[in-house]
Amino acid sequence: MKHKKLSLTIFFIILSIAVRASSILIYMDEDQKNHLKAYGIAYWGIKQQADVSWLLNYRGGSFLIDYNRTIEDECKTRGVSYQVLADGKVSAMLNEISDPQVNMEIVKLEKAPKMAVYSPKSKLPWDDAVTMVLTYAEIPYDVIYDDDVLKNKLADYDWLHLHHEDFTGQYGKFWASFKNATWYREDVKNQEATAKRNGFSKVSQVKLAVAKRIKEFCSGGGFLFAMCSGTDSFDIALSADGVDICESMFDGDAADPKAQSKIDYSKTFAFKDFRLDINPSNYEFSDIDVTQNRILNESNDFFTLFDFSAKWDLVPSMLTQNHDKVIKGFMGQTTAFKKRLVKPNITVLGENKGAEEVRYLNGEIGKGRFTFYGGHDPEDYQHQVGDPPTDLNLHPNSPGYRLILNNVLFPAAKKKHQKT
Repeated sequence: MKHKKLSLTIFFIILSIAVRASSILIYMDEDQKNHLKAYGIAYWGIKQQADVSWLLNYRGGSFLIDYNRTIEDECKTRGVSYQVLADGKVSAMLNEISDPQVNMEIVKLEKAPKMAVYSPKSKLPWDDAVTMVLTYAEIPYDVIYDDDVLKNKLADYDWLHLHHEDFTGQYGKFWASFKNATWYREDVKNQEATAKRNGFSKVSQVKLAVAKRIKEFCSGGGFLFAMCSGTDSFDIALSADGVDICESMFDGDAADPKAQSKIDYSKTFAFKDFRLDINPSNYEFSDIDVTQNRILNESNDFFTLFDFSAKWDLVPSMLTQNHDKVIKGFMGQTTAFKKRLVKPNITVLGENKGAEEVRYLNGEIGKGRFTFYGGHDPEDYQHQVGDPPTDLNLHPNSPGYRLILNNVLFPAAKKKHQKT
């Protein structure tokens, strides 16, 4: 009988705590077991119409969600660390964050953005860090490509990702090394068929048309996130509107010998004053990228995230939330950007100052915003064509991958918070 009374007492104590518990805190500092899946919980909570807040600079950029047993169970299922807080503790925490003297802020996440990834339907011999982390974090996305963009399907989405892509029509500058590879020949065949199907005589023309549609999407209020060659090749294509920068093996005729003098930097998103590299034997689009001449190696390749005022510089603060401000570098076809070639109106989010390399940047275009992030895979230093995909189960706390997911959640922020 005594044991029965004790069990009932314990039950009512637990029930009382549960009733008083008002919020779930998903902390994002070093104590978090799985940072990447935590973003998936936040996204899922927004989809469930829960009250979700992003606590900028509080324990690594934590998430606060109104208490719900389903969300708590989801944290347990996905292996995400959390605390259940009663009203009093939540109020004290929010008062601390609201203090004007403290570099913290509360941002409401109101709408789960609809995600699109620009990627060919055919299988190419490399992986996409963004699709891998979205899948790992259990954040849904659709794959779209040239035909979809030209049919105005971008209007159905809030967020678009570009990864290892070539918008210049030079097939990724893989000709010298892989022109006889089956995957390369199939890609050329598919790209040429897409151009013809959409009424273009050259792949460079259809890629330019797609780039211009993406620019319209962003200018109209969309969010663009690009990595690796999806960054500089995109800007180069826009700058070369009406200029032939492709040699004959790519489009059947020679490049314009005066192409460089005809480049229009006013049409680009992020870069200026760059010099084209139209040599088909060089695995490079221009001198924007640092890969060929950099002095860094894996042992000293790091970049530092800037500190921003969470109360005044909300956008860069959201995009740089992390439990580590020094991030290990990683290479790609486009590894990082020469600082002198970045436009002055661009916000640099992360750089290697000593090497004058910009790794991570953000800017505005019309009503929308874009983020460019250099490199291919944050947990594979020198990812080669044909290498196996990274197993994110081995990297659940990756600071480099967290930067990608900051961009995924950014469009969910209440509109007034998206102004700098």
